[in-house]
Amino acid sequence: MTIRFSDFEKIVPPSADKPEAGLDVVSPFSGPESATGPATGGLYRRAGKRLLDILLVTLSAPFVLPLVAILALIVARDGGNPFYAQPRVGRGGRIFRMWKLRSMVVDADARMQAHLAADPDARTEWDLYQKLADDPRITPFGGFLRRASLDELPQLWNVLKGDMSLVGPRPMMPCQKPLYPGLAYYRIRPGITGYWQIAGRDRTTFATRARFDAAYEAELSLPTDAAVLTRTVGVVLRCTGR
Repeated sequence: MTIRFSDFEKIVPPSADKPEAGLDVVSPFSGPESATGPATGGLYRRAGKRLLDILLVTLSAPFVLPLVAILALIVARDGGNPFYAQPRVGRGGRIFRMWKLRSMVVDADARMQAHLAADPDARTEWDLYQKLADDPRITPFGGFLRRASLDELPQLWNVLKGDMSLVGPRPMMPCQKPLYPGLAYYRIRPGITGYWQIAGRDRTTFATRARFDAAYEAELSLPTDAAVLTRTVGVVLRCTGR
């Protein structure tokens, strides 16, 4: 299956729980090991993409580090740790710790479980989208961080370490692997931004992300990454993140 970059925003799932015909499917029982083969597709995929990540993160560090420090001080006013690390699935199924500025209350997990138990509609929404339009865990300042995508800035450290790339699939949690019906995610590093993130599809089902990832992997190149990064600037300036 080939999807052009110019067409990727038109991707719409045929159903909430089935991948598009032609997409490989990862079995939740066999795990991601079958998808760990070597990536192919040119010098940029093999080495250039990683070099570009390192170069751009290094050049941005003098501007990003002071900003992160200021935001962290504001987040820490409630007495909690300003940074939040969460396990995510990386290339080849490897688990890594993804860093963010904390945008939620300190007891976020307990508050979410209580909310889902008390609200069946919220439970249905969470099961379908893996997020809530009205999330009770998010603090007022955390909402601002998310809308401006500033909570993602610490992930530049993950990019520098090689856990992530600037452009790639949206990182998923280990518990979400059974929901993911494709192989593309496991063949490339997850990214801070990517096709799904810039397409304004935050209310699509979780399974639909596999189709964006397959489209990106098929067209992975320097022009593609440059186009995604350029569009990301516009998305950030519109403050449409969640």
